[in-house]
Formats: sequence, structure tokens, C-alpha cells
Amino acid sequence: AIADRQLDDAPLAVRADIPDWCEPLFEQAFGASWVDEGAALTTRPPLDLRVNTLKADRNKVLAELADTDARAARIAPYGIRIPPIAGDGRHPNVQAEPAFQKGWFEVQDEGSQIAATLAGAEAGMQVLDFCAGAGGKTLALSAAMDNRGQVFAHDSEKARLAPIFDRIRRSENRNVQIVTKPTELSPLAGHMDIVVVDAPCTGSGTWRRRPDAKWRLTRRQLDARKGEQSAILDAAKTFVKPGGLLVYITCSVFDEENGEQVAAFLDRNGGFVPVDHRQLWDSRFPGHETAVRICTSGGISLSPALSGTDGFYVCALRKGG
Repeated sequence: AIADRQLDDAPLAVRADIPDWCEPLFEQAFGASWVDEGAALTTRPPLDLRVNTLKADRNKVLAELADTDARAARIAPYGIRIPPIAGDGRHPNVQAEPAFQKGWFEVQDEGSQIAATLAGAEAGMQVLDFCAGAGGKTLALSAAMDNRGQVFAHDSEKARLAPIFDRIRRSENRNVQIVTKPTELSPLAGHMDIVVVDAPCTGSGTWRRRPDAKWRLTRRQLDARKGEQSAILDAAKTFVKPGGLLVYITCSVFDEENGEQVAAFLDRNGGFVPVDHRQLWDSRFPGHETAVRICTSGGISLSPALSGTDGFYVCALRKGG
């Protein structure tokens, strides 16, 4: 019976390899292509690296990693991709490489690199990474600013920030300040050119890296994440200066955490408006016009099937001057 059965004859949620209760969420996010997008989240992921432009360039790192089948990433200008390993093989331990210890590169999904680039940090700016975690996007923002200006890395959970200290020392990102106390954070209110909110989410865009997570996710957990996202956005908005940007990012593919969350924020906060996301994408990544979805509700959506990255959502909101 197993041999005779064909996947094409299975129910759609089975073909997409997602929990039944997630079917309407995928259909809402991807329309007619939702089954293919779900299936793409079951494939083995590549290993992506970001070149630290403060210490190396992409050709230099590619030469150093020549025996790993590393190649230039498709979209991210400083990205390197080691393709998925077939069978029961494993990716090389790139963190054991001398080039990693010298700070020439960091392990970071290409989608995360793209999200950091879309934030638009430039030399001399004042930038707050409000949910910095281990600091991957913080370091990318700092490198984009060429160590000029300031990046403030904050996270409500101090333990999540612990890895950032070693990463800063290795990478020589010198314009990063760690801020954890309210007394350190409050003076930044109303002064930031960019506030990045890489919000806690269901992580549905990373299911190909954590395939067990989809079967443990519940509706209650999704609702809890939505509540956290709403509270974080309302807290982060106070740090944006007039004319500045609030950049909302998730690694989720669910519109309830993405476009709907932004729409609800805008209903509560009339002083912000979405930027032109088509223009933003085309200006940052010319030649890749079809690699993403520009959401009708505002924002940019990346996914494994379309972008070849993890699932990400990025929406930039401009504060009125």
C-alpha cells in the first residue's frame, strides 16, 4: 500500500507537509502557490555566510573556503553559500576555519542578510537594534556603516545578548554599544535614524532548519507571539526620530505576524506610513525584481521557493517629520 500511494494524490496539507491547522495561514500568505511554499520548507537548507567587509572581501573568503564548495550568494552582495549536503552528510564546520577565527565572516542566512540591508543603515547614522539577540543583524548593520555612527544593541533578555561580546571582538565592529538598562535606553528616545525590530515570532520561515518545530507549534503560541510583537512595536516606536525609520522584521511566513501586525500598528499610530517597498527592493537589489513578493498590505516577503532563503518579512515605516 505504501509503494502504491502517490504524494500527488494526498491532501494538500500533506503535500505541503504542514499541520492541518496551518493550511489557511499558508493559503493566506502565498495564495495558489502555498503547497509549493510549504514543501520548500521541508528541503535541506544550505549553509550561508556573511563576509565581514571590515576585514575581508568575498573573493578572499571564497578562496579560503575553496574546498567547501562555497560560492557567491544569489542576492546578498556579501553573502556566501555552501549548498545543501546530499544524503547523510554534514556541512563543514566553518567555525573551525582560521578565517572565521580571524573575523572574516559570520554564519548568517542570506534572508537575514537581506533584511539587514533593507534597513538602510549608513555611515554616521544612529541605529537601535531593539531585539538584538545574539547580534547577527547588529554586526551586519555596523559593517554597512563602516564603523561610523553608532549601533545600539538591546534585548529584553540579557542572556540572549551574551554571544555578541565575543563576536564583536572577533569582527572588530567598533561602533556597537550594548544597552540593557532602562537608564541606558531612555536617552535614545526620539533620536534614532533607524530602529530595527527583529521581533520574536513563530519561526515558521525557518522550518527547513528546525523541521520538528512545525509539529510543536500551537495556535496559543502564535497568539502569544502576536501579543509580544504588538507590545514591542509600541515600545520601539518611541526611539524613532521624526523622519526616521521603524523597520519591522520577522522570520515568519504568517500574515498574522506580518502584514496584519503592521496594519494594526498603523491603526494605533497615525504618525507612521509604509515606504514604497517596490522602490526599496529595486534600489537595494537591482536585477532581482522577481525574487520576492511585495505584499499588498506593505512589506517584503522572502521564502525558500521564491528567494532561496529562509522565510522572512521586512516592512519599513517612516515616522512623520
